[in-house]
Amino acid sequence: MNMAHWDNPLSSDDPEVVNKSVKGMETSLRNARLWGADTVLLVPAVVNPKTMYKDAYTRSQKMIRERLLPLAQDLKVVIAVEEVWNKFLLSPIEFARYVDEFKSPWVKAYFDVGNVVLYGYPQDWVRTLGNRIVKMHIKDFKMDRREGRFYWKNIGEGDIDWPEIRKALSEIGYEGFMTTEIQGGDAAYLKDVVARLNRFLAGQPPVTSA
Repeated sequence: MNMAHWDNPLSSDDPEVVNKSVKGMETSLRNARLWGADTVLLVPAVVNPKTMYKDAYTRSQKMIRERLLPLAQDLKVVIAVEEVWNKFLLSPIEFARYVDEFKSPWVKAYFDVGNVVLYGYPQDWVRTLGNRIVKMHIKDFKMDRREGRFYWKNIGEGDIDWPEIRKALSEIGYEGFMTTEIQGGDAAYLKDVVARLNRFLAGQPPVTSA
């Protein structure tokens, strides 16, 4: 994972900021090759009061295409773009188009199930992104729409329809890795997490009814 992309996004209009982002990603790509990893996660852009959406789109694509993609191709390491809370890539259709426009097998999607719950349905994103998805993050939320708040929950205790997501993953033939983004805990807690994930992968609700 590249750690420079949030504070120093490729979408910045400051060349020094962009250079820091590029150097961070170059280091991550080389480290991935060294350690035998096949993918590096990238937050491609950040939309903020100083960076318009259209500029974030075009600037980030230009930097990836011109300064990162040649290295990724040489190293045979995939650049996996993730949708995060950066006010960017806010629909699965746009996300798919963003990836497709590189016309390269070395740019794929790193799909986070939980990050889209605020404005969409993960199973919809899975079906739309299809084989563009190369890696996934797993987490769960509970929404309080009246209060405009959300709460982190254990997997299976939030609003996500896990059996439907599993069905969607089967439909697109996804067989890649999934990483949980959850709080830590003791051995009993971790065993419970594994049990929940196993039920999810079997197409069942992660939490069994008592």
